[in-house]
Amino acid sequence: MKVVAFIGEPQSAPGQAPFVESEWPDPVLQRPHDVLVRVHAVSVNPRDLKSRAAFPASPDKPLVLGYDASGVVEAVGSGVTLFQPGDAVFYAGVLDRPGSNAALQLVDERIAGRKPATLDHATAAALPLTALTAYEMLFDRLGFAAGSGEGEALLVLGGAGGVPSVAIQLARALTRLTVIASASRPESAAHVRALGAHHVIDHRLPLKAQIEALGLREPLRAVFSTHTTPEVWTDLAACLAPQGRFGLIDDPPPLDLRQMKMKSISIHWEAMFTRPMFATHDMIRQHEILNIVAGLVDAGRLRPIATRNFGTLGVDNLTAAHAEIAKGHAIGKIVLTGFADV
Repeated sequence: MKVVAFIGEPQSAPGQAPFVESEWPDPVLQRPHDVLVRVHAVSVNPRDLKSRAAFPASPDKPLVLGYDASGVVEAVGSGVTLFQPGDAVFYAGVLDRPGSNAALQLVDERIAGRKPATLDHATAAALPLTALTAYEMLFDRLGFAAGSGEGEALLVLGGAGGVPSVAIQLARALTRLTVIASASRPESAAHVRALGAHHVIDHRLPLKAQIEALGLREPLRAVFSTHTTPEVWTDLAACLAPQGRFGLIDDPPPLDLRQMKMKSISIHWEAMFTRPMFATHDMIRQHEILNIVAGLVDAGRLRPIATRNFGTLGVDNLTAAHAEIAKGHAIGKIVLTGFADV
């Protein structure tokens, strides 16, 4: 099969591509819950760049990265009950198996969902990682229930990114929360308003004064942060309601937890890979979440967030997509068409 493999960061030749296209043996079913997927499209996430920095690779020891994917099941393991060959699926993969930048990929059925019927593969591929992260944070970590949140406010920091773009929509579709999103540019502000944010503030400016200026009747009950600085932390410690909740998905510098003590504010980390990486007893929850997301998309209640298609999966296009992600300030998601659709 074709793959686009990561061969390490260029050392002596700046500008040299960190990827190479090559032929690898087709994957063979390994585990009872494995499904073999023909990959039709992938999307690129900041997580891909983190893996480049964290995982050793070289021309002699290449790695296939990539997480989000949409494709069609070709074969199933002996214990598979959720899918059969010919089913269209989408998923976010794991960190410790070969990734989606390939023609074929093995993935556990319990972390895959049915592809939304109303989306093509490229658009569907933009959703799994962001949707799982957003849904798990809102409902499994911060503890909101469907239909809850009346009279309460949620602040989503960095609202135009991939995860926040889904979080805003899920909060609007499934809860009664008042949603505040942060954005620093006019195009970002327009994006989050279009997704349903009730209010928009600028995360480059002090947050407390802006939140107070909104004149909210409801308290700020929870924060969903994708970029947590010590300044933001201190500002929001003063804004959050007593017994509020602070959720974060980034890797901030050391924070002073004592600032949250007097209000009994709870802290919630979300790592989308936790369930599959540790094979938790509720690992199938990700299958269930992805099916919920697919249903919301097909019902017109959740808008796809694939905003830019960088073309066919290959060295040049994948390198360009990674470079664009590295710039920051992305709105929505970048997708690429897989080898299967060439």
